[in-house]
Amino acid sequence: MTLGKLLIFSAPSGAGKTTIVKHLLKKYPNLLAFSVSATTRERRPHEVDGKDYYFMSPQTFQAHVEAGDFLEYEQVYNGAFYGTLKNEVERLRQSGKHVIFDVDVIGGLNIKKQYGKDALAVFVKVSSIDELARRLMRRNTESEEKRRERIEKARREIAYATQFDVILLNDHLPTALQNAEELFEQFVGLTTTPSHE
Repeated sequence: MTLGKLLIFSAPSGAGKTTIVKHLLKKYPNLLAFSVSATTRERRPHEVDGKDYYFMSPQTFQAHVEAGDFLEYEQVYNGAFYGTLKNEVERLRQSGKHVIFDVDVIGGLNIKKQYGKDALAVFVKVSSIDELARRLMRRNTESEEKRRERIEKARREIAYATQFDVILLNDHLPTALQNAEELFEQFVGLTTTPSHE
């Protein structure tokens, strides 16, 4: 049986990676499965445990770390840990689906390192930090202090962009979505080179 490939989307907060990932999952429901990350952060009102994230107490998360259950994990913001459970990824790959990730920048690079050519690491970026700040402001899900923290982190993350296989610009969402579809189809071999008549 051929194991599924891994499609990793990483980006600074506000760049639109979650929107892109959700679009691909909706467009290719029979081919793609979402790798649900574990986190210790507070659940937002619209989020569902086991669908958006596996919400864990810091103690439970730490027990998984000690047991070596994570493919990658890190403290992304003060007190908020995120991680990818190995058994979650392998379960999805065994089911014959390709696995899509919505993970932070360091996590994305760590997964790529472990899976090599079976993984495509995509860095989603916008043209400027100012644009990111505007998007975070519009989203209005965090305090001013949290927003500032995310923008500072974004400045550091952008430095890693060149370590990814592909940089996907998301200044115009319809174009970014189309480019993401093409990247996925090429990576898993869905597209055939058009014949020239």
